Amino acid sequence: MAYTAQYLNEASEILVLLDRKDIDRIVESLAALRRRSGRLFILGVGGGAGHASHAVNDFRKIAGIEAYAPTDNVSELTARVNDDGWDTVFVSWLKGSRLQASDMVFVFSVGGGDLERNISPNLVRALEYAREVGAAICGIVGRDGGFTGKVADACVIVPTVNPATVTPHTEAFQAIVWHLLVSHPSLQTAPMKWESVFEGGRE
Repeated sequence: MAYTAQYLNEASEILVLLDRKDIDRIVESLAALRRRSGRLFILGVGGGAGHASHAVNDFRKIAGIEAYAPTDNVSELTARVNDDGWDTVFVSWLKGSRLQASDMVFVFSVGGGDLERNISPNLVRALEYAREVGAAICGIVGRDGGFTGKVADACVIVPTVNPATVTPHTEAFQAIVWHLLVSHPSLQTAPMKWESVFEGGRE
């Protein structure tokens, strides 16, 4: 019971500390992306890869934004890892997708990438390439934001309230924030099932 209370108290603290302005900047960037008919490429590994797949569905279905995640194609992903290595897997995929200045790269990561510590170098290489072509960069990350936090046009950094629970809280709040994004009045273009079935969102 003590851990349960502690964990939920930490989550409550994070919720209060989340930077609303950073979230709104991502909303504005995504709205601009849609206006210029740009594509959204969502990158993540581990839990971030699962988030990427789920978020692609939501951005496409609810927000009307053309979105993709390289980790959804396991055949191409593993072929690139096997033949060329893990570090370049995302940047090679973005090149194959003809990433353009009108597009956006969106990152789900706990550390945000750090070449010096060899943490998620694949994300760093992808973001370096995004900067080269002039694509927009957004992310929802943890800790100090890493490379993503340094180069993103808009980035939400999930506050660290307990170093022992950085990963679970970061990944949990990534889901909270992206669901906020797709349901935001500036982005949502299609009704969600239960909200459309029951008037006022209630049974």
